[in-house]
Amino acid sequence: MEEIHKKIDVLRDELHEHNYKYYIDDSPIISDYEFDMKLKELQELELQYPQFLDSNSPTQRVGGQITKSFENVPHKFPMYSLSNTYSKEELIQWEERIKKIIGNEERISYSCELKFDGASISITYKNGVLIQALTRGDGVQGDNITSNIKTIKTIPLKLKGEYPNFFEIRGEIIIPLEGFQKMNEERLAKGEPIFSNPRNTASGSLKMQDSRLVAKRPLMCFLYSIIGENIDVNTQFEALQKSKKWGFKVPDSARLKNSIDDVFDYIKEWELKREDLPYDIDGIVIKVNDFSHQKKLGYTAKSPRWAIAYKYKAEQVSTILEEVQYQVGRTGAITPVAKLKPVLISGTIVKRASLHNADQIEKLDLRIGDTVFVEKGGEIIPKITGVNSNYRGNLEARIQFINKCPECYFPLEREQGEAQHYCRNDNLCPPQQIGKIQHFISRKAMDIDGLGGETVTLLYKNGLVNKISDLYRLRKDQILNLERMADKSVSNLLGGIEKSKAKPFSKVLFGLGIRYVGETVAKTLVRAFKSINLIEKASFDDLILIDEIGEKIAKSIIDYFSKKENISLIEELKSFGLQFESIENQKSKHFAFDKKRFVISGVFEEYSREELKSEIESLGGLLVSSVSSKTDYLIAGNGIGPSKKNKAEQLNIRIIGEKDFISLKKSNNNKML
Repeated sequence: MEEIHKKIDVLRDELHEHNYKYYIDDSPIISDYEFDMKLKELQELELQYPQFLDSNSPTQRVGGQITKSFENVPHKFPMYSLSNTYSKEELIQWEERIKKIIGNEERISYSCELKFDGASISITYKNGVLIQALTRGDGVQGDNITSNIKTIKTIPLKLKGEYPNFFEIRGEIIIPLEGFQKMNEERLAKGEPIFSNPRNTASGSLKMQDSRLVAKRPLMCFLYSIIGENIDVNTQFEALQKSKKWGFKVPDSARLKNSIDDVFDYIKEWELKREDLPYDIDGIVIKVNDFSHQKKLGYTAKSPRWAIAYKYKAEQVSTILEEVQYQVGRTGAITPVAKLKPVLISGTIVKRASLHNADQIEKLDLRIGDTVFVEKGGEIIPKITGVNSNYRGNLEARIQFINKCPECYFPLEREQGEAQHYCRNDNLCPPQQIGKIQHFISRKAMDIDGLGGETVTLLYKNGLVNKISDLYRLRKDQILNLERMADKSVSNLLGGIEKSKAKPFSKVLFGLGIRYVGETVAKTLVRAFKSINLIEKASFDDLILIDEIGEKIAKSIIDYFSKKENISLIEELKSFGLQFESIENQKSKHFAFDKKRFVISGVFEEYSREELKSEIESLGGLLVSSVSSKTDYLIAGNGIGPSKKNKAEQLNIRIIGEKDFISLKKSNNNKML
C-alpha cells in the first residue's frame, strides 16, 4: 500500500511540473498524449484507492463538483477598486499628492502593468497548496468559487520553490481572443446564441454550477499582487518576479519606471501595441513600487492611494436614436433610457444607453432620429456623449420629458435642487413595489435564503405579493403552481422567510427602504432610539441631534412615518414576529467600549474590517466614519490613511493598533490603555 501511495505522489508531482512547463513556462517536454496517459493512470489509481485522495491533485483540473449556491466569504484583506485617470496632467497631480505624503526627498519608482479586462479573483495558499478562491464581490466579501478555479490550468494547485507559509494572491481571469472566437464558432455550429464579449463570458464562467463545464472554457489567469504577513517581499516588482518562481503566470509586459514621464512613455507604447495583444486590456495600472511607501500612503474608503489606473479613451461610434423609454426605480426616480439602432462597441452590441435625467436631454437638445455619438463609460456602461449636428432629427421630434409615471400614470414631481423626477405613488406603482420587496430581501437587509429578485417579480406578477408583508402570508400550495418552482426550492424559500423573522432590528429598518436610510444610518437610529415606536415619535429636532443624521435624512424619516400605509405595513410586520426593538445584551457590554466612538482605518491581520466593526458594535461601541473631537479611538491598521492619523494626533485622539484593541477587549477594570 505504501508503494501505491508513493506512486500516486510521484505521478502528481510529475503532472504538476508538466502543467507548469506547458501553461506557464511555455516549454513542454512531453507530448499531449503522454500527459493524458499519465493523467488517466492517476485517475484510475485515485478511484481504486480513495483513501489517498487529494483535493489539489492534477485530476481536479477536469472538474466534476456541482455547486448549487456559492458561499459568501469575507476577504481577509479588502479588495479595493482603483481610481481612474485619463490624462498625463491627472497623473502628475496624483504623483504630487504622493510626494506630499511621502516627502519630496524620497525617491519614488513605479511598477507599470497592463490592466487586463476580465474578472478579479483572490486566491489563498497555505503551505504551498491552494485552499480557497474568492470573487471580488463587493470588495469586503466574495463568492467561494474554489472548485471552479482549480480547473484553470494557469493557476497552480501546488507551488514551486520557496514560498511564504500563508498568503493571498490577486489576479484577473480572462479569455484570450482566439479562445473566445473558437467558443462562438462552436456555439454557432450548434445553433446556440453567441457570447457578447470575453470579459462578461469570463466573469459568468466563474459562477457556473458544474465545474466540468468551467474546465472546458479557455480561461486564463494573470496574477499581479501578493498580500500577507511575513512574505519577505519589499517591492511590487519583486513580488511579480517571485510569483513567477512560485509557478504563477505573470505577464512579461510589466516594467519598472522612475518618473511620470517614463510612465507616460509606457502608456503611449501600449496604446499602440494593445491592438496586437491576444487578449483585451482597457488601460495601464501604475503602482508605487516600494511596499514601505505603499504602507505610508494607505487607502481612501474605496481605493489605494498608491495605485491608479490610466484608462485608454473609450471607443466612440455613431448610431441613430430611435426612441426614449423611461424606467422607474425603487425610490420612484425616473431614468430616461435611449433606445438605439444596434451598434457594435468594444466587442458588445449596444441597443440602449442611459440619458440620466431631463437636464441631460435638454442639454443635448435630443430629437428622435438624431445621429448620436455613443461610447462605453469606463468601457462598461454605454452613454450618449453628443449629437452629430449634420444629421439631426426633425424639430417636431424634439424629446419632451414625460410628466406622468410610465407605469402607473401618477403625476411626476421634481424637488428643488434635485436632478431627478419622481413618481410619488410609491405604494401602488408596480416597479416601486417590486423594487422595495427586492431591497427588503437583499443580502445587506433581510438576506432571505432561497428568494431572489426574479422570484419576487414572479410572485408579484402572479398576485401573490403586492407589498413586503405579503411575503409572510405565502403558502406552499400557492407557490408550487408557479413556473420553475419545485417542491424543494419552495421549501427553502419559505424556510428562509421564516428565519428572517429573527433578523435584528437594524436589518429590518434598513430593509424598509426609507429614503436616505442606508445600512449605517439604520444602525445609528437603532442605537439612538432602541425601538420603531420611538423612531416614529421622534421630532425633526430629535433626529438632527444624532451624529450622522442631517436635515435631508431627518425630513425623509418624518415623511415616511407620516404616511398611514407605512404605519400599517410596520404593524403587519410586527404581527408576523419581525424584530422592531433593539435587543440589549448587557453581558456583552464593555466599560471601555460602551458608547465610545471608534474610527477604523487600514488593513488588519487578525480581523477583517467587517469582523472588527461587528466586534465593536457587539461590545457597545459606536462606529463613525471620520475623526472629530468626539472620537474616542482611532484603530490603526496597515496602510492607515495619513489624514485620519494626522487629525487624530492634532486632536489628541487615542490611536491604538490591533494588539491594543485585543488587550482593551480583554481588560476587566477601568484602567485605560
